[in-house]
Amino acid sequence: MSKTAAPKKAAKKAAAAPETTAPSLAFDTLCIQGGYDPKVSEPRILPIVQSTTYKYDDIDHVNRIMTLQAFGHKYSRTSNPTVAGFEARMNLLEGGAAAVATASGQAANLLAITAIVRAGDHILSASQLYGGTFTLLNSTLKKFGIETSFFDPDAPKAEIEKLIRPETRLIFGETLGNPGLAILDFDKLAGIARKHGIPFIVDNSLATAWLCQPFKHGANIVTYSATKYIDGHATSIGGAVIDGGNFDWTNGKFPDFTTPDPTYNGVVYSKNFPQNAFLIKARAQSLRDFGGCLSPMNAFLFNLGLETLHLRMPRHGDNAHALARFLEEHPRVAWINYPGLHPTGKKHIEKYFRHKNGGGILTFGIAGDLDAVRRFVKHLKVAALVVHIADARTGVLHPATSTHAQMNEAQLRAAGITPDMIRVSVGLEDVADLIADFDQALNAT
Repeated sequence: MSKTAAPKKAAKKAAAAPETTAPSLAFDTLCIQGGYDPKVSEPRILPIVQSTTYKYDDIDHVNRIMTLQAFGHKYSRTSNPTVAGFEARMNLLEGGAAAVATASGQAANLLAITAIVRAGDHILSASQLYGGTFTLLNSTLKKFGIETSFFDPDAPKAEIEKLIRPETRLIFGETLGNPGLAILDFDKLAGIARKHGIPFIVDNSLATAWLCQPFKHGANIVTYSATKYIDGHATSIGGAVIDGGNFDWTNGKFPDFTTPDPTYNGVVYSKNFPQNAFLIKARAQSLRDFGGCLSPMNAFLFNLGLETLHLRMPRHGDNAHALARFLEEHPRVAWINYPGLHPTGKKHIEKYFRHKNGGGILTFGIAGDLDAVRRFVKHLKVAALVVHIADARTGVLHPATSTHAQMNEAQLRAAGITPDMIRVSVGLEDVADLIADFDQALNAT
């Protein structure tokens, strides 16, 4: 192909190039083998390509890659073979069109959002969010002229819809709110998004594709903090964005997708990449400019984590459910919140989750004051106080004084956080040891 060849034909080839293991394989098999197909005498395990740069035979080839006329690795800020293997596996597990990995979950949400919005635009978001995501939406993006309105995820459809403005450009939510644990009503929110011609972005970090595949329920883009269950062992920070390839960017609200990009010789994303315009734009523009790329080493570790995702997630959920049932009856516990115990949670699990499992996170309130909370944490022996979640080891946190400390009282209430709340990320230990540990610590309050 000459360097003056029509970019549309080459662009289609570029978009199709990363095809890997057939998605018809079972989920468990894709966890182990999806996304990487070694040839004869190549490593059976996805290798770590610890390189920033790549070799080419001629300048025309480099030109085609740099102008999005051909697929290939040009510089590890935008793509890398090890990272590409991880991206391909994440995409297969979610059932998307394509994926891009990022340096963190925060970077994933920033990349997904900024690939869509511009100054003057408006975002509609569920109020039950991880504290860092709330700050990004409520404060940081506001400095760039992008406003966010927050809604109670359990509010009626009509009440949420009243918040839509002419300049609203996306709806955002977490499959399982962190730490409120409200499960999104996908039908309700996807219906609002479709009606108003805007994409529906879902952070699936706490559910993972093992529990929920948001594209099957109307989501258009899925984001991840791979730091959580994807890694599963608290070793690596990273994220991912998966494009469902199921949104029409040509509806008149998103000119950045339908007009030429001068930074790539006039490529029009919706025209040149009709199946994954969002993902190509996010990688080519946002990852290029913001630089929030995933390291090959962390991609390698995430890939290892995915190999046991289907084995770990059932145990996390079973342990959490058993611990929740114990806490429900404990005299030193004021209240307990676990999706598998609540009527609304059970209804949404039945409707949207692939397994009848409430996940590995629960919250509860300790009877007493903040000193009682302090005494409880101090007396834990198996569980530990950590600013992390979704680890193989059980961890606890007091959200009001840590991850959500930047919120005022009204914002904390909207996020489902009370002063007595303890968030528990239930690990893979023997549940009898966990119950005994929580029992002795609660009795010390």
